[in-house]
Amino acid sequence: QVQLVESGGGLVQAGGSLRLSCAASGRTFSSYVTGWFRQPPGKEREFVAAITRSGGSAYSADSVLGRFTISRDNAKNMEYLQMNSLKPEDTAVYYCAATLGGVRRDESGYDYWGQGTQVTVSS
Repeated sequence: QVQLVESGGGLVQAGGSLRLSCAASGRTFSSYVTGWFRQPPGKEREFVAAITRSGGSAYSADSVLGRFTISRDNAKNMEYLQMNSLKPEDTAVYYCAATLGGVRRDESGYDYWGQGTQVTVSS
């Protein structure tokens, strides 16, 4: 198993930036495809981005393409989400997730989840 803990959330003005981190412990981090999801207030959880085991390929939702960048450092057992040009509609609880399977955009494809970190973007 792998345990995931997010950090880096907070309150930021529109147009600002935040960097989320996800620390992994347990089984070898490089065995997992990892991703980020978010749940806006009153809405379903949605895919944000995912990255392959080596970090060589990344995938993003259209809503964040060009603004958010997912990355990972397997030597440090860390995953990151750099969020730039933030908008009020980016307000959500952000979750990191991991799977031993392939890259998926649906949350059902991920077996391990962090507890979430709140991101609030004010207008």
